[in-house]
Amino acid sequence: MRVPRSQAPQVPLGRIPVLDVRPCVDHGDRPAKSVVDEPFDVTATVFREGHDAVAASVVLTDPDGAESVLPMTCVNPGLSHWLREVSADRPGWWSYRVEGWSDPWGTWLHDATVKIDAGVDEELMLAEGVLVLERALDVPGRSPGGRQLVRDALEALTAPGDHSPRARLHAASTPELRTELEVTLPLRELVTASDDLPLLVERELALAGGWYEIFPRSEGAYLDEETGRWVSGTLRTAAERLPAIAGMGFDVVYLTPIHPIGTTARKGPNNTLDAGPEDPGSPYAIGSPDGGHDAIHPDLGTFEDFDAFVARAREVGLEVALDIALQCSPDHPWVTEHPEWFTTRADGTIAYAENPPKKYQDIYPVNFDNDPAGIYAEVRRVIQVWVDHGVTLFRVDNPHTKAVEFWQWLIADVAQDHPEVIWLSEAFTKPAMMHTLAKVGFQQSYTYYAWRNSAYELDEYLTELSGESAAYMRPSFWPTTHDILTPYMQFGGPAAWKVRAALAATLVPTWGIYAGYELMEHVARPGAEEQIDNEKYQYKDRRWSDYEPGGPREGQSLAGWLTMLNRIRRDHPSLRLLRNYRRHHVDDENFLAFSKSRALPDGSTDTVLVVANLDPHSTRESTVRLDMGALGMEGWERFEVEDLVTGAVWEWGQDAFVRLGADGEPVHVLAVRGR
Repeated sequence: MRVPRSQAPQVPLGRIPVLDVRPCVDHGDRPAKSVVDEPFDVTATVFREGHDAVAASVVLTDPDGAESVLPMTCVNPGLSHWLREVSADRPGWWSYRVEGWSDPWGTWLHDATVKIDAGVDEELMLAEGVLVLERALDVPGRSPGGRQLVRDALEALTAPGDHSPRARLHAASTPELRTELEVTLPLRELVTASDDLPLLVERELALAGGWYEIFPRSEGAYLDEETGRWVSGTLRTAAERLPAIAGMGFDVVYLTPIHPIGTTARKGPNNTLDAGPEDPGSPYAIGSPDGGHDAIHPDLGTFEDFDAFVARAREVGLEVALDIALQCSPDHPWVTEHPEWFTTRADGTIAYAENPPKKYQDIYPVNFDNDPAGIYAEVRRVIQVWVDHGVTLFRVDNPHTKAVEFWQWLIADVAQDHPEVIWLSEAFTKPAMMHTLAKVGFQQSYTYYAWRNSAYELDEYLTELSGESAAYMRPSFWPTTHDILTPYMQFGGPAAWKVRAALAATLVPTWGIYAGYELMEHVARPGAEEQIDNEKYQYKDRRWSDYEPGGPREGQSLAGWLTMLNRIRRDHPSLRLLRNYRRHHVDDENFLAFSKSRALPDGSTDTVLVVANLDPHSTRESTVRLDMGALGMEGWERFEVEDLVTGAVWEWGQDAFVRLGADGEPVHVLAVRGR
């Protein structure tokens, strides 16, 4: 029976209304997220009846249950809008709530000031102040110094009559006492609390880091001139590439699938169906008689080789991410051992993957509804295999094609014993699915950055990503991937490759590069936004040594550019935050200008200002109109900026001339040095 709205029970509001507490993910059913020492705003609407003073606090509770009461600021009195920036100092499950409360001290101080200035009820107001301060003196936890401040105020209020009421009031409301009673330990009455909301605090790499993607079989692969056959790279030869990746400043080396590859319906070069006997096939067609998701392709080596790869990565400061693609080649052991895990069509065949008009005859999707208990347990076992061998991050292929409840269970189950594990969602799909995957556990998500090219598109997208969704969804920006090569990158030339890397590295805290980006591999397969001779279907020998000093292609690589970007990110903490994006106006619509700022422990502020020409074909001139308030300055102030790309130093003000483009560098990355 449906209860009429007029008869439905109402949740008690409380003595002091506390409403619209944010961040709040799905009404508190799922946690907001942050990483260690990441600042974020807690806001709420708090008010009361009449004219007595009201105040609000955030109560932050750590994983051990210890509470910190942090005073909030009313940033919009007309709308009763309160705010407090908070941060958590260690990983784990935290919670927070907002408490509204009556402020007797604030009420008395306001009324006493008004009346005594008007000569009304002077002695009565001072006597009432004594009563308030006596209650404040008895608040548990007040320090000896705080108690002395309150006693001094009491003494001032009860001073002999030859002291004027105004002088006694002034002596009883010193800045030190106001700090004690408004910030350090207020006198709080009629305290009303919101519900406790969950907060999951993770390590910094869950928010900020640089990823570098490789196909291990290509690292060390070569074409044998005597036999005319390709020789596969191995995990041992791939490990030789790790110092160069670390030297560019990346944090994560991400491996596409390293498992055995099936032969049935194997794809040949450029996704053709006529694979030859020497074609290696797609590593996403997982499984053969050599094993499945818990095995390593024999050409790559053994688990001993994998362990050596992980150890070498750690030596040079890298963590290892592994691609998890929950799909099977027709030759996967699961197909024969558990045929019920797949979808059988009317003609008795197992359904292969399709994304019309694309067909993936070499891949069988797993049907999670047929035997969820069995599939869940097997996938969990597989994940544990790789965690036990040192994998700390997983890039998940097409998670939006599996049930969301499965990911919620899997990620939470792994986190019970391995909270350090980070999951990256590769879900280029509808926003509702992308957001929900983030809410149920994925720490990071691929985005539509590759297709956002104009200043308007980028600003609109960053405004969305750095807004309310930043409480649970962390975007990862990739200019290209092994599947994505947009027209902008195909035809933009070096300026396009430079500016897209620079924006990916500075707009958001996490970004990624697919191997070969340094070489600006820009030729697409006809009719597709992906590279010709795609590495998914064949080996690629990039001859990295040719680009080193003294090599025949010295100076033709963007490795130095990527190294510079990662160095800037490392040196400037403001670039390791998401929620601090601020747009600035440029007269030419082909420019994007934005800044990021972060308060530092020493009281200073790190501010980076980026100005980019998004037209890769032209050199353009324009004027930047800075939002000086976003930079923490007044409109008339002058300040110094250092271009971290070129080393040039200028004095800027509210309006600044810029010239960027193909005949120089396409972007300024400016450190705001001082005024």
